[in-house]
Amino acid sequence: MDNLQYKQKMQRRKEIQEQRLADKISEKGLIIVNTGNGKGKTTAALGMVLRSLGHGYKVAIIQFIKGAWEPAEKAVLEKWHEQLKFHAMGEGFTWETQDRERDIEKAGAAWHKALEYIVDPEYRLVLLDEVNIALKLGYLDVKTIIAGLEKKPVDSHVILTGRGAPQELIERADLVTEMTLIKHPFKEQGVKAQPGIEF
Repeated sequence: MDNLQYKQKMQRRKEIQEQRLADKISEKGLIIVNTGNGKGKTTAALGMVLRSLGHGYKVAIIQFIKGAWEPAEKAVLEKWHEQLKFHAMGEGFTWETQDRERDIEKAGAAWHKALEYIVDPEYRLVLLDEVNIALKLGYLDVKTIIAGLEKKPVDSHVILTGRGAPQELIERADLVTEMTLIKHPFKEQGVKAQPGIEF
């Protein structure tokens, strides 16, 4: 393909793209679900957090389950303390806590904190990190979560991460991404979680 053919091809593609965009709406607050057994659900959500902060938006992160340690992302994101609220409200892995009632209580408290930000029009993005795990384990009721999501302002976004997202949440969401596990160093090579990669 010579340069003239390439230019003509790209002009056609541009026309098609402009036609596709002509009847689309500019903005809509989204409910976003990152789920699946693969790695990267929280990492992808944090990319959206950084974009939102870069645009000057207020952001809240509520971590369910996590919280027994200080995640590295919290240390980095503290540089945006005027725009960002970060709450790690769990007590760690459920096999470490071994107290179902306390886990349920912690998840409920995290949800109530999350709802404060979800309904607040000042917060353009709210990340509910690992909330899908809390739903999967029965610590929270999916109908309660969906009812809370319906209260968000029309132009704000909520991201829900964690494997095992319930079907009702997937159906309600505007954007769903499933991370698929193909290989993992823990399973194949016995490599434990590492700083900068998993935490």
